[in-house]
Amino acid sequence: MRLDLNSDLGEGFGIWRLGDDEALLAVVTSANVACGFHAGDPATMRRVCQAAASAGVAVGAQVSYRDLAGFGRRFIDADPAELADEVLYQIGALSACARAAGTEVRYVKPHGALYNAVVHHEAQAAAVVAGVRAFGELPVLGLPGSRLLAAAEAAGLPVVQEAFADRGYTPEGTLVPRGQPGALLTSTEDVVERAVRLAERGEILAVDGSVLASGARSLCLHGDTPGAVEHAVAVRAALTEAGVTLTAFA
Repeated sequence: MRLDLNSDLGEGFGIWRLGDDEALLAVVTSANVACGFHAGDPATMRRVCQAAASAGVAVGAQVSYRDLAGFGRRFIDADPAELADEVLYQIGALSACARAAGTEVRYVKPHGALYNAVVHHEAQAAAVVAGVRAFGELPVLGLPGSRLLAAAEAAGLPVVQEAFADRGYTPEGTLVPRGQPGALLTSTEDVVERAVRLAERGEILAVDGSVLASGARSLCLHGDTPGAVEHAVAVRAALTEAGVTLTAFA
């Protein structure tokens, strides 16, 4: 059994810090680094890339709507051509910081409202893929069954299915919207159980108790939820004890 552990990092801005990047980099195998549109700034991006390189953690670009005030969690009816260029811009900015740190951007993952939009939104999914494709042939990380992964595969990009250790799932396999009951798993025990079940059985429990089959190769551990570091450390320990090889997919 092999599994990647990813986390959203570099989500501060200026003097403001969100989450414990250094602690999480000691646990995860891939870092989704904010590229300045929902969070992050040049100094933060370069610092996280340097820390990831030192820890042997893969760097990925976490691209977003241009929504710093809303932390990228508000849907924007963006023009597809403009969205594609903004995705390209974000990857390019992080790539410069990664190169300066002696590493490189190895994959792309949308953030927040954009991540949820491209599950069903054909035009925006195609726009994100166009932005990635303009940069190169980076793998795209996303929700199984999403229009994003379908568009990426059609464009010849590697696709990687992702699951979430600390988010609630609907019976349809999508994420329960934040703010609704069951959107977040807050118990470390529940988060660990989700991770081990995914690794050993390829299953995820939805909020109604139904079982979802999952071929996810990467498991997201959010860095901005209460107890994030505790959850992550416990997940890594439990997966290691279960004989799971933890390694970056890219």
